[in-house]
Amino acid sequence: MSLELELQLEVEATGLPTREQFRTWAEAALVERNGDAELVIRLVDAAESASLNQRFRAKSGPTNVLSFPFRAPPPVASDLLGDLVICAPVVVREAAEQGKPEAAHWAHLVVHGVLHLLGHDHLNPAEAEAMEGLEREILAGLGLPDPYTEEPAAP
Repeated sequence: MSLELELQLEVEATGLPTREQFRTWAEAALVERNGDAELVIRLVDAAESASLNQRFRAKSGPTNVLSFPFRAPPPVASDLLGDLVICAPVVVREAAEQGKPEAAHWAHLVVHGVLHLLGHDHLNPAEAEAMEGLEREILAGLGLPDPYTEEPAAP
């Protein structure tokens, strides 16, 4: 499997993950996918996230990650999975509030978003349990902690 990753930096922030970290996390979520894949990850500020969240989900305020799957119309073939829009200030704030290392939270949101692009969801308890199980498995494979644990990370 080969991943073509476009990383769009539309936010001024320090300490952002590297392109290779984003690639590693996305590829981990795509490990069972056959064939090539294309993915856009766009890092944004709170204003852009809030605008997109309102427009596409009818929810006010910024959110951590938005997934925009791409489905090519038949008979067009495309490797494009879609776009992930990640709000950097929300990721940093949530990691601090949850006592998690920032890199682990970034990884979780990339994996979570890619799984959405692959068709996974968490709209009901059974779907949520299945998706969270996949996330735990993928993140454990990367040596990262369970993102749903209630215990804060050690300092």
